[in-house]
Amino acid sequence: MDNLGQFSTAKLNAYWRLMRADKPIGIYLLLWPCVWALWIASQGVPELHILIVFLLGVVVMRSAGCVINDYADRHVDGLVERSATRPLVAGEITEKEALGLFLILIFCALLLVLTLSWQTVVMSVGGLVLATIYPFMKRYTHLPQVVLGAAFGWSIPMVFVATGQSLNWVVWALYFANLAWTVAYDTQYAMVDKNDDIKVGVKSTAILFGQYDKFIIMLLQLFCMVLLTAVAVSLKLSWPFYLSLIISLGLFLYQQGLIKDRDRGLCFKAFLHNHYVGLTIAIGVIAHYSFFN
Repeated sequence: MDNLGQFSTAKLNAYWRLMRADKPIGIYLLLWPCVWALWIASQGVPELHILIVFLLGVVVMRSAGCVINDYADRHVDGLVERSATRPLVAGEITEKEALGLFLILIFCALLLVLTLSWQTVVMSVGGLVLATIYPFMKRYTHLPQVVLGAAFGWSIPMVFVATGQSLNWVVWALYFANLAWTVAYDTQYAMVDKNDDIKVGVKSTAILFGQYDKFIIMLLQLFCMVLLTAVAVSLKLSWPFYLSLIISLGLFLYQQGLIKDRDRGLCFKAFLHNHYVGLTIAIGVIAHYSFFN
């Protein structure tokens, strides 16, 4: 019985790590743009049911994305220093178990979205497709980070549809601001594995951008700021939001300092640091609608 308990605990721990639940940075990066959209679409008063569905959906879909990512990379992760100890590579989880977990998570996401409008259910198909194909794109294109950005931002138009709002240009400005930001921080992430990826034949924007990687990251960050400023002007957002953009710009400058020498550890630190960017902007949005709307 003790051995069975130890086995179960070890297996559960492996599933936990397969979903990357021990590393919540991905949840944060997926969560904050969703929060931006929830507060803007509802003008500061998100319906509790919709709020709960999207917050749970963020956790479930991020977990599903990590599982299918590790399944797609199961033959190359062992050749990359950062991912060599992942559960699938280490044999703690079988391929069938990983696919089974992915299907369970997708079923949970389906149950959540089915409580929303049929239009939102239809839109969710796009998010599922993007999340599923992303891990495989790195074999065919140097732009998998763009596909990730498209997937990570899909909650934005979904939120507006779920709240009965139209998909106007503000929605897509938010979407593409988030896409640019995602490509920027995931390129920082890809810079960590760049040498290993070249050896194993995995493609990324870090490889594509080459010596211009830092400059292009800066342009993407600035483009994100420009789009968010345009949203602020259009919606007549107040000074807390503009202050959040100024602080975020300072955070981006700090990240540029971190990646200036392309040190792997510091590039990873820059990637993790983006959590504060998303949080800062979320605070700016919430502050506007709480005190100045």
